[in-house]
Amino acid sequence: MTDTPSLTDAYDLKTPQDSVRLYADWADTYDTGFAQDHGYILHEHVARAYVNAGGFQPVLDVGAGTGLCGQALRNRGLDEIVATDISQEMLDIAEAKGLYQRLFCGDILAGLDETDGAYAGLVSSGTFTHGHVGAEALDELMRLVRSGGVLCISINAEHFKSHGFADKLAQLEPLSQSIDLSELPIYSAKATGDHAKDVGIIAVIRKA
Repeated sequence: MTDTPSLTDAYDLKTPQDSVRLYADWADTYDTGFAQDHGYILHEHVARAYVNAGGFQPVLDVGAGTGLCGQALRNRGLDEIVATDISQEMLDIAEAKGLYQRLFCGDILAGLDETDGAYAGLVSSGTFTHGHVGAEALDELMRLVRSGGVLCISINAEHFKSHGFADKLAQLEPLSQSIDLSELPIYSAKATGDHAKDVGIIAVIRKA
């Protein structure tokens, strides 16, 4: 890993412990050194899709990081938002922005200490990508949302193909009223670099 964390470092992550270390180092510069400089817009797609699907409150922001998706939700009129992330340092940045009612550190692969159906909806932007979290975590996310609730999750398109998301979503169909997929750019049209043309799959799941 380089002294200054990069998107390449993030894509090279292998374990939750790797994520904790990288995002601890990246927290202070993530919004400017990554999101702003690279024209990152995936969180905007996720927040828009959630609201357009009629997503309710309270909503859990999974992999909330520094609060980019939380801010996008607030900009669209939602204010009952809870944040969780594996990196306490990223959450510290988000907390300073005053976006969330509550924030807590947690690893969705290990399970979150939240009751079944605690939330009317859930969003996750940038968590399901290379080196991060695979399709197995969707069971835990479904557990956290009440019947009729909406989950809006972004998945890196390459990660979607290589980590069994199609099969997992098929398994979730009996637990869902609907599952809709759309493909959208992760970065703005002005982005440059090796990953400028990367695409995300936005999965909107309405729980039965």
